[in-house]
Amino acid sequence: MSRLWITGYRSYELGIFKNNDPKKTVIDKVIKDNLSQEIMDGVDWIITGGQLGIEQWSVEVANQLKSEYPDEFKTSVMLPFQKFGEKWNDDNKMSLQRCIQHSDFSASVSNEPYKSPIQLKAYQKFMLTHTDKALLIYDLDHEGKTKYDYNQIKQYSDHNDYDLRMIDFDDLQEAATEYENSIKKFKE
Repeated sequence: MSRLWITGYRSYELGIFKNNDPKKTVIDKVIKDNLSQEIMDGVDWIITGGQLGIEQWSVEVANQLKSEYPDEFKTSVMLPFQKFGEKWNDDNKMSLQRCIQHSDFSASVSNEPYKSPIQLKAYQKFMLTHTDKALLIYDLDHEGKTKYDYNQIKQYSDHNDYDLRMIDFDDLQEAATEYENSIKKFKE
């Protein structure tokens, strides 16, 4: 069994506020290409959190891939604590609920509502000890909340057999250029 933790920027950190944003289209393609490769390489669990942005988009993309790779992998949405997202607006709450409903498994690491950052550390530890590798859509030169996950993954991988793959803004720009070129060719 091989389990992948995927995380990255929140949607607002990328300036993406609508599902039809061209940036999201490019990111979805990057996620799809990377998850496809991971599935072909034997990943059978794609595990993520419920944050708006890369995490929820990963579940969406993974569910689309199930038609191409039937019965080859499952998805899991792990939340750091009970009542995660309860302070979000109604649209974001609905998005989280859809994400959870479309995953094969979902649970909270802590059985209590948010009380302290210790719960977030426990969540990171859980994710590290219940996955074999991580895929981060994150650029070290453009900090975001994912820096905390990155730092924990780096520290953990220094002492454990744990692979980390990162997709940075250069990779995203390259994908955007390819996408733009494919649209131009299609229009010709």
